[in-house]
Order: sequence, then structure tokens, then C-alpha cells
Amino acid sequence: MVGITVQENENIDKALKRFKKKYERSGILKEYKKRTSYTKPSIEKRMDAIKSKRRASREQSLRDRRG
Repeated sequence: MVGITVQENENIDKALKRFKKKYERSGILKEYKKRTSYTKPSIEKRMDAIKSKRRASREQSLRDRRG
């Protein structure tokens, strides 16, 4: 359960922004979406392969920039 304590003279918009940030970082929405939808194992493997290629490409481009 994600929660924040609102300070005494804190603006409600600022408190809401803090809550949203904490909620996003906790991964609750991501977990919810993952549990509510079913993906076939073959599609999961394909997506994992695509993610790893992107990650490797990103790492390679960072290495190239550094020198």
C-alpha cells in the first residue's frame, strides 16, 4: 500500500505529485497490468529477445560515445 503524509502547510498539488511519483516507482500499475492480461509463452520469449537486443544496442551506443 502506497501512502504519503501531507505536511501541515503543504500545497495539495505538491502532495499529489509526490504520491504519483511514489506510486509510479512502486510498480503497482505495471504489476496490475501484468496480472490481468495473459501473454502466450512464445510471445513472452519474443518480447524478451527484443528487449535484450535493445538493451545491448543501448549499451553499445554508450560505449561508442565514451571513446
